[in-house]
Amino acid sequence: MSGYATSAGRPWPMGATLTDDGVNFAVFSAHATAMELCLYSPDGRREQARLPFADREGDVWHLHVAGLSAGQLYGLRAYGLYAPDEGLRFNPHKLLIDPYARGLAGRLRWSDAVMGYKIGASRGDGSFDPRDSAFAVPKSVVVDPGFHWGNDRPPLIPMADTVIYEAHVKALTMRHPGIPQAMRGTYAGLAHPVMIEHFKRLGVTTVELLPVQAYFDDRFLVAKGLRNHWGYQTMGFFAPEQRYGTAAPLREMQAMVKALHAAGLEVVMDVVYNHTGEGDAWGPTLSFRGLDNTSYYRLIQGGRHYANDAGTGNTLDLTNPAVLRMVMDSLRYWVQEVHIDGFRFDLCSVLGREPNGFDPQGGFFDAMRQDPVLAGVKLIAEPWDIGPGGYQLGAYPAPFSEWNDKYRDGMRRFWRNDAGLAPEFSRRLLGSADKFDHARRPATSSVNFITSHDGFTLEDLVSYTIKRNLANGEDNRDGHDDNHADNMGVEGPSADPAIRAARDLRKRNLLATLLLSQGTPMLLAGDELGHSQAGNNNAYAQDNDLTRIDWGMADKALIAFVARLTALRKAHPVLRQKQFLHSQKRLSDGLPDVIWRRADAAIPSPNDWHDPAFRCIGLELRMAAQGPDQPDALYVVFNGGGAVALRLPETAAQWRLILDTTRPDLAPELHTARLEMPPQSIFVFEPLLTGGST
Repeated sequence: MSGYATSAGRPWPMGATLTDDGVNFAVFSAHATAMELCLYSPDGRREQARLPFADREGDVWHLHVAGLSAGQLYGLRAYGLYAPDEGLRFNPHKLLIDPYARGLAGRLRWSDAVMGYKIGASRGDGSFDPRDSAFAVPKSVVVDPGFHWGNDRPPLIPMADTVIYEAHVKALTMRHPGIPQAMRGTYAGLAHPVMIEHFKRLGVTTVELLPVQAYFDDRFLVAKGLRNHWGYQTMGFFAPEQRYGTAAPLREMQAMVKALHAAGLEVVMDVVYNHTGEGDAWGPTLSFRGLDNTSYYRLIQGGRHYANDAGTGNTLDLTNPAVLRMVMDSLRYWVQEVHIDGFRFDLCSVLGREPNGFDPQGGFFDAMRQDPVLAGVKLIAEPWDIGPGGYQLGAYPAPFSEWNDKYRDGMRRFWRNDAGLAPEFSRRLLGSADKFDHARRPATSSVNFITSHDGFTLEDLVSYTIKRNLANGEDNRDGHDDNHADNMGVEGPSADPAIRAARDLRKRNLLATLLLSQGTPMLLAGDELGHSQAGNNNAYAQDNDLTRIDWGMADKALIAFVARLTALRKAHPVLRQKQFLHSQKRLSDGLPDVIWRRADAAIPSPNDWHDPAFRCIGLELRMAAQGPDQPDALYVVFNGGGAVALRLPETAAQWRLILDTTRPDLAPELHTARLEMPPQSIFVFEPLLTGGST
């Protein structure tokens, strides 16, 4: 006798759910022949009971155990056929993580025992390993998600007003001198008043966190003395990552969100539902593979091998209703229990891939768009993967927004002085209508960025032309080779005042372009203060000072300049419009909403647009012809070439210069007709109307 009182329980909710007198467990497996619940001591070292699931409704196994409470550690064992050629990889000797576990205890200890097959056997992954893996596998935790939210409310910031700040919990806070040592690198550290003060001063509205769902360190990284820094190896879609917490990661993450909400800031999570950390056929059996390999994963070649559309060894099969349900349950959980404000979907094309290819009307998108819990949150897609037809920029349905790599590359190349970039620059500046202006999608669908976690930081973009990823231990083969970077004449760090000045100006031009563009801007944490990764453009394994932002070396002038840009954007509705702009005449004043101009204020001819040397581009901007009738207007000039004599448009008697990237501390200046514009610069003017007001 186990000493535990068990009963049938119920097949819902999935996972471990507290009841009045114990815990209900519900686990999906369509192909298992038996299922067991293993209960563990508080330290996770001793198995205290092994209880069979005696009841099953459809493909959900369920069991109620009386007397259990929050904090109970447990794991699962699934019985069935081990026949890899048929896609079946059941091995009851392997302790399995509950896919719905709300918490994990302990770290994965790499051992051959976590493999379902015998390493080195002549039959390869067709062999069977009978060793028990419980000592090496994190234990699932029964969690009470209840939290005193008080009067917490989501900020509900419109996409048009959103400025995203992509950040890593640990890298952002680990070296901040204003955060107590014990809080650095944690959820609590990210919500510390000094961080909130920085977010508010900077003018960002939405903090987008790199993965904080439970993940582990890859075996090949551990063997090299490295760790998984970015976190794109998820093993717990409902559990917060332990390494960013202390005693109670879920409570600490909830408290973080509550503190940021109180400051008017949103929290968006980067989520990885395209694959799991179990890898390909040679990977470990930790959860999904052991519970029901053929249901959770997309298999090929008769079931022996895994589709690899994510480039990590496996691909989750969201065409399976149980897997889609898990993803939807996970998203709802983070919104309902942690009050998350949105999600950025890693390699989102995987999620929309149906049997005949990517389908914007497929099951995943249909489920997302009909779900009332997700109706009010931000949905951001990384619109590509490495699978067939995986690049789908612009193909996503509303209300999804999308990372726009065309914007990133076009803006980098324009400021690098590549020839013939004027047409591309103008398209990206106005929200990439060629990609997004269809199916009633707004201009905010384009998430514009110059840099992200994947690639050079802004400082490195202007300091290196060649990646330097040797620290990753892959002989510099990893990471992108074509970064459209420009070192301004010297590769790497330089103390030359002229080189430093040129780099600082280039950074200001890139940042200003970002905040002056239509669409939704995204900043990379650390860019605003000059953070460098020494030329490493794929720092996924660098959990060290290479990626940790050095606040003691912060460029305070650059921080102030970014704050000036976000304030300018907030003050001028013309910079954050939902309507696409197509040079249509406005009824209120008869002027087009967009007027392109040359340096001499003339409208460019087709020959100008196709002139490789056309590098000084003026943009007279008003509210959309079909939008609200507001008087706001700006004239923005982007000069990617040499010094020019600039003539101002005659649509205003006087123009006030309010931004000059060559003079970041500029006080507003009045101008009438002409002025000199320095090389490599951006000017922003506002018209001075009758009575001296704008």
